Amino acid sequence: MSSKVLVALRIKAPPLRVFEVFTADIGAWWRPNPLFSFTPRSPGVLAFERTGEGTRLVERLSSGKVFEIGPVRIWDPGRRLVFGWRQASFAPGMDTEVDVRFEPVDDETRVTVEHRGWDTVPIEHVARHRFPDAVFLQRHAEWWRALLTSLASQAAMDVQERAKEGDA
Repeated sequence: MSSKVLVALRIKAPPLRVFEVFTADIGAWWRPNPLFSFTPRSPGVLAFERTGEGTRLVERLSSGKVFEIGPVRIWDPGRRLVFGWRQASFAPGMDTEVDVRFEPVDDETRVTVEHRGWDTVPIEHVARHRFPDAVFLQRHAEWWRALLTSLASQAAMDVQERAKEGDA
């Protein structure tokens, strides 16, 4: 059985726009959580970065160092985004994966986040804080819900700004 988090939220914007805000503006809407820091020096600023080998999600620390959270495995604008997720303390093979789907529902987008693979990270590991599986997954799901709420606010601001530009 795979330990995973599954959360969803409707956002009042078209799927492509929500995807663009999710990826291009992640540094603006992402809210760090001290329980789930990527490195001991976190928080930094998240960004999707294109490299010669593809795209990856990174955290840029104030020291100038860059930590790779994970490679992007699927980049399908307006539909789906899948990327690896690891913390600096993860041993080889302790990789989790985030699968984000963007589905049109009337004039909104249902954003569904499935963060799977937590069964590769032992309960005793610092990243899980020795929480029992159900408690850890609940806390992580609460954080993802808060992140999606922040994404929705950023998307709403983006839509308003575009509307103002259209009026000018």
